[in-house]
Amino acid sequence: MRENFRREGDAARGSSPSCRQRLGSLLDVRSVAGQVFVPLLALMVLLVVAAALAPACQAQGATMRGPRQRSLVGAETFAHAPGTLAAMKSAHPTALLRPRADAARKHSGLDHLVAARPDGVRRPHPDPHLIGKHVVGGSIGPALHGKRSTTTLHSSLGPAVNTVTPVIGTGHHVVGLVSAGIRLEKTDERIADRLPLLIGSVAGALLLAVAGTALVNRRLRRTHGLDPAAMYRMYDHHHAVLYAVREGVLIVSSDGRLLLANDEARRLLELPADAEESRRPIADLGLEPRLSALLTSGREATDEVYLSGDRLLAVNVRPTAPYGGPAGSAVTLRDTTELRALTGRAEVAQERLRLIHDAGLRIGTTLDVGRTAAELADVAVPRFADVVTVELLEPVLRGDEPDSSTTADLRRMAVQGVPQESAIYQVGDVIRFVPGTPMAASLESRRPVLVDDLRGSDAWRRQDLEGTQRVLDARIRSLIVVPLQARGVVLGLANFWRSDHSDDFEEEDLSFAEELTARAAISIDNARRYTREHTTAVTLQRSLLPQTLPEQSALEVAHRYLPAQAGVGGDWFDVIPLPGARVALVVGDVVGHGLHAAATMGRLRTAVHNFSALDLPPDELLNHLDELVSHIDTDEARAASREAAGRGEGVEATVWPGLGSDTDRARPAGGRTGITGATCLYAIYEPVAGRVTLARAGHPGPAVVHPDGGVTFPEVPVSPPLGLGGSAPVETAELTLPQGSRLVLYTDGLVEDRDRDIDTGLDLLRTVLSTGADCSPEQTCSAVLDAMLSEHPSDDIALLVARTHLLGPSRVAEWEVPSDPAAVAPVRAGCLRTLESWGLEALEFTTELILSELITNAIRYGAQPIRVRLLHDRALICEVSDGTSASPHLRRAATTDEGGRGLFLVAQFAQRWGTRYTPGGKVIWTEQALDEGRRERGPDAADDILDQWDDVPAL
Repeated sequence: MRENFRREGDAARGSSPSCRQRLGSLLDVRSVAGQVFVPLLALMVLLVVAAALAPACQAQGATMRGPRQRSLVGAETFAHAPGTLAAMKSAHPTALLRPRADAARKHSGLDHLVAARPDGVRRPHPDPHLIGKHVVGGSIGPALHGKRSTTTLHSSLGPAVNTVTPVIGTGHHVVGLVSAGIRLEKTDERIADRLPLLIGSVAGALLLAVAGTALVNRRLRRTHGLDPAAMYRMYDHHHAVLYAVREGVLIVSSDGRLLLANDEARRLLELPADAEESRRPIADLGLEPRLSALLTSGREATDEVYLSGDRLLAVNVRPTAPYGGPAGSAVTLRDTTELRALTGRAEVAQERLRLIHDAGLRIGTTLDVGRTAAELADVAVPRFADVVTVELLEPVLRGDEPDSSTTADLRRMAVQGVPQESAIYQVGDVIRFVPGTPMAASLESRRPVLVDDLRGSDAWRRQDLEGTQRVLDARIRSLIVVPLQARGVVLGLANFWRSDHSDDFEEEDLSFAEELTARAAISIDNARRYTREHTTAVTLQRSLLPQTLPEQSALEVAHRYLPAQAGVGGDWFDVIPLPGARVALVVGDVVGHGLHAAATMGRLRTAVHNFSALDLPPDELLNHLDELVSHIDTDEARAASREAAGRGEGVEATVWPGLGSDTDRARPAGGRTGITGATCLYAIYEPVAGRVTLARAGHPGPAVVHPDGGVTFPEVPVSPPLGLGGSAPVETAELTLPQGSRLVLYTDGLVEDRDRDIDTGLDLLRTVLSTGADCSPEQTCSAVLDAMLSEHPSDDIALLVARTHLLGPSRVAEWEVPSDPAAVAPVRAGCLRTLESWGLEALEFTTELILSELITNAIRYGAQPIRVRLLHDRALICEVSDGTSASPHLRRAATTDEGGRGLFLVAQFAQRWGTRYTPGGKVIWTEQALDEGRRERGPDAADDILDQWDDVPAL
């Protein structure tokens, strides 16, 4: 067949086959022409045979039907003709009936008309030899009984039809018989007459079919290049596409009737078997209403999903008219049920990936175990569970290593998805799960536990029958319990609950729940470790800060220290009593957070105490402190460099973008803080004159609240933070404060925050301080923190509020001393009178000895001006000043030395003594306790001391 297609294709491309070849092509049933012509030829032959048989059948029927009618009519007419009955009864019936019978036979065209007696003897007959003879055959039998009969017989003239009719006389007696017969015509003669016309018609039809077939064959060859081979391939391809493809194909007419449906379409739509053959309307096929409406609407559609039974079909509709077909629509159907299920699973997986991503962003935003547990619950509801509860082991909340035994106590930290009051346990409740419950089993096995149907779980209900019944009444049906574990340590439990509004948990949900809780567990463990470190740092910080403030009369002091939630820093404060009833106030801030900052703060606070013992002025003290911090920085930098070099890393440079910043510090590339910076404000208050001397290194300046309520921020020269190598000198400022003024010192965490710049903070501080003119220092601290403390402070806050007191003139006595040894006695006498006025007679002897020695030394070794001052404070303070900077010191006196033992007497009789330097010289001071009951001094005691002079150092 393919060869014939090629042969016909060659003919279509211009070859000139012979007539015989063309005829052979027409008769070859394997060719397109043959497939068209041979069926037409067979049809023509069939029509010729049918045309030939039809006239024969018609002629046969007409041959029988006409003679029967004519013989019947002739017999009946003659039998009932007037005179026939009378002639039958006459004496000469033959003579009377014969002429009449001959006339009737000739006019009616009958071949014979015979009358006979009832016994069958013929009377008239065309053949005279048969008159008087009996009728042959049984055809007269019915007539003798009064009934006519028609029969076919073979006469001497050939096949004929004969009808016998009785002649009925009086009394319904048969008086005679009439027989009428007619010869049958030849059917072949009639067919032969019509055969030429029939053959001509068939030949014309055959020629017309041959011409039409040849025209169709030629047309197919010339139209769109569709030679026979191409038509064969096109047919195969179209058939394969239509019936082999796994998509349903429908052709729908413009009036909504089904014209074509392939096997897949019948399967997908469950069409009736006769839906295509009967061209049933789409509306009568029992399809879903929406799908049926689309198929009959004629509008275009692309991958629209419709329901057909339990299948989801993607439907595409395109009009057929633009492509040469009649008006209608071509419809393709694709079963997307499985694809939809796969897509649903993919969407679930994608949603879970998004949830895991969101969990990484939303869980662990703070280093607080409670907040982290709440973030886990917030993330999981409602995207994974309808309700989530989280419980943590008690040691985790303290930062300790937890004990995950089944008898351990857990504290509920989060409930999300239901109101807390409807939960069995509320946030903060301590829970100990009963052995055998899913929670206890999960803690023991360290594996997640799935309870797919809580209604049938007796183990779960064992914890609390009444409470679990409330959970079931709330339509909670499924549970997953997952242990929160990180770094091999179980921290608590996460419980995921689903109600009957969601699908029950399945085995595949366990792995996702583990992944989600694992991320949360890492954050909780980080928060736990931070809590431990934070607690340690806070403990260290608080232990290094003043536990109690020293007793002194110059200032009424209140303080506050609040560590940052993000990590303990290095903020500190101190109140240090100084000689001469003076008090030093210190506020400082070490850059950084954690144990390192706290430890550095302790070192700096100790250094400030040591430098204060030297009675240094504020500027000198900060210079010494700056040198100390530089040494600390150098040591830390070297250690960090060695450590980084061992790891093959570098060290980042120190950066100081601003003064007093807690966020910028140099650190080794490995991440550990290496370089330390600090800020400090140091102030000395002198209660006699009400004068404050201040100096600051990179620290915010103080605020002063005057007795009338006015608030000022005095200008205090600022120096770079400590540790920058003394690049600029430290300058001081002096303020004179009235009685009852409040001096407010603070760290930058009070006035500066992530959401508030320092100018805004200072304005707010000014507003708070100005509203409480009569507030005590304690009240001032509370008011300031209430107004300025943020919800989550990012930096430590140290606040120091001191109300000033003046040492009144009645408690101060001063004398000018000329450079004459004789002046010692008058000054000593005046001092004794002052002591009597103060009621300190018990101190007269010791004071007299101390002043005598100090004034004598000042006159002998010092320079003018020489002054003596007594201060009555918590102790008796004696001060002798002169204009030289040479400081006395103890030394061992030889046995031959005449002097050098006076300072020993001063040290023995005074509780404390020392030297401080002033811009114009020095001051030697002593303090004596007002309560002399502990240490009695008098002449006898002096003799004992003088006996020891040979064994003590001398001046």
